[in-house]
Amino acid sequence: MPLTPSTALAHRALAACLLMLAAQTPVQAQPAALAQDESSSLYLQAGAAREDTQALTIGATLPWNGWQKEWWGGQVRGHWDFYASQWSADGAAGRMHSTVLGVSPTLRWRPNTGHSAWFLEGGLGANYGKPRFVTLHKAFSTRFNFASHVAVGYSHGAQREHEWQLRIQHSSNGGFKKPNPGQNFLQLRYARHF
Repeated sequence: MPLTPSTALAHRALAACLLMLAAQTPVQAQPAALAQDESSSLYLQAGAAREDTQALTIGATLPWNGWQKEWWGGQVRGHWDFYASQWSADGAAGRMHSTVLGVSPTLRWRPNTGHSAWFLEGGLGANYGKPRFVTLHKAFSTRFNFASHVAVGYSHGAQREHEWQLRIQHSSNGGFKKPNPGQNFLQLRYARHF
């Protein structure tokens, strides 16, 4: 099967993430490192989907300071994820672009009572796209949609201030209106905590 531009982009993003993770040295458990999950971050994210669909995203996270739960030998914390994306795909009149604004409450689990540099994350939020996302291959029936994601991530740096995530995100209207084709993205995110 030949590689499409979006599949090639997804493969390059995955390879880059794996190379970056392999090149990192383990982070020693430090009390200051635990605090990074309670700090805000700014991030840049690139994503690809089928039918040569791409998404570029900038965003910020705001932690739920003071909230944490112990679970399965790890630590769960939460944050708000605010973002602005530009989705692009082939449309009837050429390349179409949709600006997507969203917010997602997100939970993050770190193993080893929160001391691990690795984490798992999941969230469910909402987004609004304008114009409505209509391509040669699919048409969203609504501008308002739900967005859910799962991710695996890795933090590094003296204070764990650098963060990489490999994510899968699904966006659709949840069946409120037909058609509801949805869109699935494979995403690579770099975040800087402050």
